[in-house]
Amino acid sequence: LAILITLAFCLFLGMDWRIGLALGGAISPVTKFDRKNYFYPDLPKGYQISQYDQPLVTGGKLRNIRITRVHLEEDTATLSHEGQGSGAAASLVDFNRAGVPLMELVTEPDFRSADEVADFARELQLILRYLGVSDANMEKGQMRIEANVSLNMGTKVELKNINSFKAVHDAVLFELKRQEEALRAGEKIRQETRGWNEAKQQTVAQRSKEEAHDYRYFPEPDLPPFETKIFDIERLRAELPELPAQKRERFMNEYAPSGNQIELLIGDKELASYFEEAASELMELDEGIFKVHTSAILNYLTTDIRGLMNNAGIDFSELKINPEHLAHLIVLIARGKITSRQAKDVLAKMFATGADPEDIVAQENIGISSDTAEIEAVIMAVIAENETAVNDYRKGKTASMQFLIGKAMGKLKGRARPDMLTDLFRRMLG
Repeated sequence: LAILITLAFCLFLGMDWRIGLALGGAISPVTKFDRKNYFYPDLPKGYQISQYDQPLVTGGKLRNIRITRVHLEEDTATLSHEGQGSGAAASLVDFNRAGVPLMELVTEPDFRSADEVADFARELQLILRYLGVSDANMEKGQMRIEANVSLNMGTKVELKNINSFKAVHDAVLFELKRQEEALRAGEKIRQETRGWNEAKQQTVAQRSKEEAHDYRYFPEPDLPPFETKIFDIERLRAELPELPAQKRERFMNEYAPSGNQIELLIGDKELASYFEEAASELMELDEGIFKVHTSAILNYLTTDIRGLMNNAGIDFSELKINPEHLAHLIVLIARGKITSRQAKDVLAKMFATGADPEDIVAQENIGISSDTAEIEAVIMAVIAENETAVNDYRKGKTASMQFLIGKAMGKLKGRARPDMLTDLFRRMLG
């Protein structure tokens, strides 16, 4: 069984040339609007302003999926049904978004799985955000997905207005299975529009689907054609920002993050920008530390700093810790000036004040003690106070060593390296 899946992505935004250029498409020299004639409750005037034979963008590719076209049209009203399918008790019509311009991107039938559909949608969302043309937030209705699915390379079923990546994945997966079972049972697939019922995890019939000729397209008389050659397309192409695929490749070459780390960075522009500034500062401070400890920057960003930000309810624009100071903190740890435990306390002070960690360490007298006599005195006190743990260690219970080290670290307020404490304990316990 061959699989045919085409997609249409609807986004509430004014058309931006950069979308077509970023996808490698061609800007049409002349583009026009048309009337797409049909009557349905979500479009009661009987036609929709759209683009038919002369769309703004043609061609292009994303993740080996060919782009057919990118065009503009007006959005319809929103329908909500009390019940499903033809047996619905009632349908409510919300006209608030009707007439708002949207962009529709249509692909060729190059998809072979539900996973490919969801991955493509996520990458397109990233591109739109990198271009700055839309947040493409599906939960807010800024991006919707419509998947045309056919198992027999002929009759297609349109899955309409899906508003999450998981939903489109599950809807396509269900529809493939539904069509396969129908074909094996000798049934014919009807050309229709179906919706996704999240609660029941199944697609449901909504209405029969027209063919293109049924829409009786003709040029929109109130909107004349316009020529795009008046714009400097090559200049616009040169001004495109770095796109997700380019950043992904560059980060892999420059910072060699793991697979999960790279996608975390690429998926958040602010996080990626902050990380890169901190990494550049670390490179300038100490190339050797940069090669070994670059990942520590990302670890602090995604765990400790992210936790502090979440608790305070702030984002990167309000973060007092600047990238340079985070790099300085990594250097202090790597050079053995402070322990990782002390670093957490320093980081908390950096978060509250925005101060440089080197200044905090100096002012608070934080650091690793080099006074061996002081450390040995603390160890002797811990041994005297914890006879049971000492005896357990001497009987072979090595876990007791970590207990003793923790006690000593507490007395020293973190001013000792764990490996140094381990060596001294072992020597003093014979």
